[in-house]
Amino acid sequence: MKILITGGNNAKALKLLKAFPKHFVLLADYGDVPGMSTEYYAFKTLGILNKDSIAHILLNFCITESIDAIIPLNTFEVEPLAKSAVLFNEYGIEVLTPDADSINTYLSDDKNFSQNFAVFIKGECIFASGQEIFIKKDDSFSGVFGYNSPDDDLKLFTA
Repeated sequence: MKILITGGNNAKALKLLKAFPKHFVLLADYGDVPGMSTEYYAFKTLGILNKDSIAHILLNFCITESIDAIIPLNTFEVEPLAKSAVLFNEYGIEVLTPDADSINTYLSDDKNFSQNFAVFIKGECIFASGQEIFIKKDDSFSGVFGYNSPDDDLKLFTA
């Protein structure tokens, strides 16, 4: 499986690498990006930032790079991708965000509120950095969520 994590120049993107040890991860960002590649991950540029066409830029990139799943770390990407998830799915690309209808519930103004993160795909927690075990959630619940303790309200892990 090939996973795209946007906001690749951010330390949070590097933290997410440990959640996907058996997959190839492409860390991408807008503008200048270090030209580094390993067996398990690589960095790549998404070109010049144009917030008016985020979903189009990312869909094009995902198709060109044969991406299977995308995790948006930039806050400005989350809502456009959630609204475009059906289109991405038509190309076999899983958008790891909550449903567009509930996205605002999971956004936080504090980007440094969480010490831990958990990755959910279709309601199933596949990784928790704090080693907690989360109960299965609704099948529409996907994304990377930050938390300090398991009892916290989960908020999107964004940069």
